[in-house]
Amino acid sequence: MVGDPWEGHNDAVWCIDWYPNALEIVTGSRDGTIRRWNPHTGRSIAPSIEAGHGWVFAVKYSPKGDKFMSGGVDEIIRVWSKDGKLLILIKGHEHSVTSLCWSKDGAHIFSASVDNTIRIWQSVDGKQLVVLRGHTHSINSFRLTPNERHLVSASTDCSIRIWDLETNQQVGDPLLHDDELFAVVVFPDGQYIASAGVEAKIYVWNLEAALKQHGGDQVEVRICNVFQCVYYRFGCRLGCG
Repeated sequence: MVGDPWEGHNDAVWCIDWYPNALEIVTGSRDGTIRRWNPHTGRSIAPSIEAGHGWVFAVKYSPKGDKFMSGGVDEIIRVWSKDGKLLILIKGHEHSVTSLCWSKDGAHIFSASVDNTIRIWQSVDGKQLVVLRGHTHSINSFRLTPNERHLVSASTDCSIRIWDLETNQQVGDPLLHDDELFAVVVFPDGQYIASAGVEAKIYVWNLEAALKQHGGDQVEVRICNVFQCVYYRFGCRLGCG
């Protein structure tokens, strides 16, 4: 561990994201607040934001870093200015929002929910554009491929599903685990998917094979209890926790 633990939240911290230039970090908590941190000092940059979600399950900076968004128990996505001013309320999900992502150009927002759907929105006004349906239980995590042609999602229904973002349809067969899934990442080169969950194993899948409906080549990496997987922004290390 580098330095002391950062203190400020009063309950479990559910989500975390780096600012695009890595000069700050944003976190969301079960205490209902969002906090911004200086990663060099471990101190809050500004007063905490009362997000209004109840529990905060997801936070994500925009590609330019001029805003961030959050989601949680109240089913609403909130878009904030960098200094914490509420800009947009996005409504449409019918249960808790679990995972969020921006398109590279910042024009679109992607969200996943306990309502079993993934939704795509215009970021400028929150207009709903697409609803992806196919999972039969809560979607806990998703990622875009580097070229943004596909979206990969992980669900409590024990499956990884791959979606074509041009047709908005599922591609290939679901990639199946033996238990609920909580985390998925796409490798930076776009060749592989890593997924993990309750069964305490991480699997790596060949994305090209999965797109050809072969189910993907599966490799077990290691054993741990996994609820979130992230890549270090400036490297290629897979982390889990």
